[in-house]
Amino acid sequence: MNLRRDIFQAIADPTRRTILLLLATQSLSAEAIAANFDTARPKVSKHLQILTSCELLTQEQKGREIYYQLNIEKMKEIEDFIEPFRKIWEERFDKLEQVMKNYQSNKPNNGP
Repeated sequence: MNLRRDIFQAIADPTRRTILLLLATQSLSAEAIAANFDTARPKVSKHLQILTSCELLTQEQKGREIYYQLNIEKMKEIEDFIEPFRKIWEERFDKLEQVMKNYQSNKPNNGP
């Protein structure tokens, strides 16, 4: 039985998040990705396998190399989940900014 991995479990790992960042602008081979880490290539390959199994990455065979790239549609699922939280945080920071402005304007002047 093949259980599909959860994308949020996949991105919980810092190495996998770094791999996603590396692939944000270009596709790379496993070797090129592994060159960015101080770990054995099989460990990086395991991370690539996890990211691929939850469909955050796609693979393309070019000659003897497999190149990995982001699956933008799957990344959009993450964005769609996070977006409501971002809006809440922005509203709270806007309120905090207004409180600080009011505090600064109502603060007694301690100058000469």
